Amino acid sequence: MPQRQIRVLVVDDHPIVRRGLSIEINLDPEMRVLAEAADGVEAVKLARLLQPDVILMDAVMPHKNGIDATADILRENPLAKVLILTSFTEDERMLTAIKAGALGYILKDRHPEEVLQAIRDTYDGKPYLNPTTARRLLQTLPRTENTTSVESLTNREMEVLRRVAQGKPNKEIASEICVQDATVRVHVSNILGKLNLANRSQLVLYAIKMGLVNKDESNTQVNA
Repeated sequence: MPQRQIRVLVVDDHPIVRRGLSIEINLDPEMRVLAEAADGVEAVKLARLLQPDVILMDAVMPHKNGIDATADILRENPLAKVLILTSFTEDERMLTAIKAGALGYILKDRHPEEVLQAIRDTYDGKPYLNPTTARRLLQTLPRTENTTSVESLTNREMEVLRRVAQGKPNKEIASEICVQDATVRVHVSNILGKLNLANRSQLVLYAIKMGLVNKDESNTQVNA
């Protein structure tokens, strides 16, 4: 259980959906809704003002869609954690969401408990992709531009990469390799830079695609 409640920004253009999500989230003692936004423009403003722990972001909205809003938010704050919530399942839309920097992607037809778990995983820095989504993403991702990127990683970075791909949060990784949380964050940042990836979700998919970790090793939702 987190030391404090997970502070969530709920973004959706349908008032009834926003309210339903907010009710479910606030019923969980581990979470609370900071605010609601009706479109991507408002989401960017509220994310800047409130600095929520997790942003639950609808993909399709007027004025500014959730994917563009995610990219804008992460340009301002690379540490922001965004979970895309949508009813669409197109491969290209899913890829675009992850490339924009979203840590996860969950469909609107999921059970409320699954949405709450996705919020927890996102808060912990674990990529959240349901099995169907992960399978489609894995099928559409290229194997790699080249293998020299992997070869550029140090032994310690490879240790961190494999643990991230197994769905372990920074705190657990730090404990296992006997370093500070901040050191793990630096390693993850360096790995993403060397591999030209945007976030942990892409890193997990990359590791699976390259055979650096088996799908069965991952305790994230990237286990299709």
